Amino acid sequence: MAVPELNACFEDSRRLTGPNRYFASAGAVLDVITERLGSVANDPAAHARWLALVQPICVALGWSGDAVVLQHQSGTLLAIAAPADQLFTATEVNEWAWEQASGIFSSSATIKYDSPFDQVHQIDTNFSTALAVFQARADAEKTPALTALIGAAHRHGLPVFVDDTLVSIGAGEGSRTWALAELPVPEDVPWQDLHNIPTVLVTGSNGKTTTVRLLAALLAAGGAHHVHRKVGYSCTEGVVVNGQQIESGDYSGPAGARSVLRHPDAEAAVLETARGGILRRGLAVETADVAIITNVSADHFGEYGIDNIEDLAGVKLAVARTLSAMGTLVLNADDPVLLDRAACLSCPIALFALDDNNQHLVRLRQSGSATCAVKAGELMLSRSGMVKNLGKIVDMPLTISGVAEYNIANIAAAALAAAVLNIDADTIASVLRHFGDDRHDNPGRLECWNIAGMTVLIDYAHNPEGLAALLRVSQSIQHQQGGRLGLLLGQAGNRGDEAIHALAHTAAEFLPHRIVIKEIASMLRGREWGEVPALLQAGLADANFAASNIETVADEVNAARCLLQWAKPGDVVVLPIHQTAARAELAALLDEMAVKSDSARGKT
Repeated sequence: MAVPELNACFEDSRRLTGPNRYFASAGAVLDVITERLGSVANDPAAHARWLALVQPICVALGWSGDAVVLQHQSGTLLAIAAPADQLFTATEVNEWAWEQASGIFSSSATIKYDSPFDQVHQIDTNFSTALAVFQARADAEKTPALTALIGAAHRHGLPVFVDDTLVSIGAGEGSRTWALAELPVPEDVPWQDLHNIPTVLVTGSNGKTTTVRLLAALLAAGGAHHVHRKVGYSCTEGVVVNGQQIESGDYSGPAGARSVLRHPDAEAAVLETARGGILRRGLAVETADVAIITNVSADHFGEYGIDNIEDLAGVKLAVARTLSAMGTLVLNADDPVLLDRAACLSCPIALFALDDNNQHLVRLRQSGSATCAVKAGELMLSRSGMVKNLGKIVDMPLTISGVAEYNIANIAAAALAAAVLNIDADTIASVLRHFGDDRHDNPGRLECWNIAGMTVLIDYAHNPEGLAALLRVSQSIQHQQGGRLGLLLGQAGNRGDEAIHALAHTAAEFLPHRIVIKEIASMLRGREWGEVPALLQAGLADANFAASNIETVADEVNAARCLLQWAKPGDVVVLPIHQTAARAELAALLDEMAVKSDSARGKT
């Protein structure tokens, strides 16, 4: 017999297993929304009652008592800090406190609801009685062996990575991993064999994966005594260690980070750190040497209490909580929102930009801090008063002869982080001259095919800013070739209607001659079939884009094939592809087309 789903007085309750938006340590967060609860979700009096209940309980349990109330357009987030081995109890404490504070289950409640709510935690409101219940649950959840092991690891200056089944001490080649149910006592740990490895976190709205891959190549080339270093990285495309793909799929969250940091071959780690992972679970690492934030742009608004770009910047800046005493935060000086939100941070900061004369870079260099930017067409690295020329921008393959401006920023970010990690300038310059020569260096990110005079670009461009950057590159190539511009257009279903319309408006601004709208079957994410294409159609119509130049195809690969069949020599075909399997199929098709084209022209 099926158990009916509870209609709780909160939307979501989850553990935060690492540093997060609210705290530098673990905790729990509760999302209460107005759509479910009405005005009580944003009632300051209810929030005050929640604080008055939850903080004394947390302190009595021996926790810090840190608590945060964060209102957003759809409701309120209620977060508490808690020990990493008592997080299930923390979620229960949080839920109970809100049930009591909201007044929903009180006989004197004045708010009337269309449907009754289930009281998940039917625990006495008396403080002593409630505390006894939660103390028993916390005691049952505690793992003294884990607490002892974590304490010993920290005394040895070593990182610890914990999930629901495994515990690791040290990182990469200097790590050991045990099952949570079979932990050793500290005396049995081979401490002399354990150590940390250089670790970099990379976050931002666009450019993360490219920056991760390039930085991994820089760190690999810059091993001690010029010996190739085995670098592991995680990103939206999977996990790679020493050039070998060990996991496929989106590994830009905590699971991907732990996979790299537990791999016995990894001598350095570069970890893509996506917004979703930070908000859902927090960060996997407590300590990093460098954190990069590429940029922030309007995307994912309305999810997890993110209403605007300032909120998003605050989430991205959670990576700064992990920086060690000597760690450095690498920021985009061309992003004013990011700089403004970072102004209160005390950690060392290094800046990159497109113009070496950027006022923020000039001011930072006066203090001897590191910068990287373009001057007279060349990439200049400044550190400790020394300036190094890393080469001409047009000679760096990732820039597509200098027209891919957003990749110039990604290059500057990666080069700056590498320099902070003491990779010498000559090594950096050498890697920049070659990385991207082979399109397999950066699959799915500005991959380019030239087929019988037609140029085809595959990229991930998944939001308006990313699409605009891609189309600027495409338009530049189109003007050089004198042909037409064709665009594949689609979006995942977890964007709001306004965001989907904005993507369509961005597409229309570049006046493509043909747009094929695709459905992404694996990314409906709560939408009905055909809903996203209809929203894109409406957005294009609103931008006065001619309906006669639009076609809708219900499959990503077939939609791309349709556009390729339309194209002729001189045209530029732009394919933002979001599914890994679809991209692999299309890449194979384009390789086959290129071979046939070369053969027809007598090329070998």
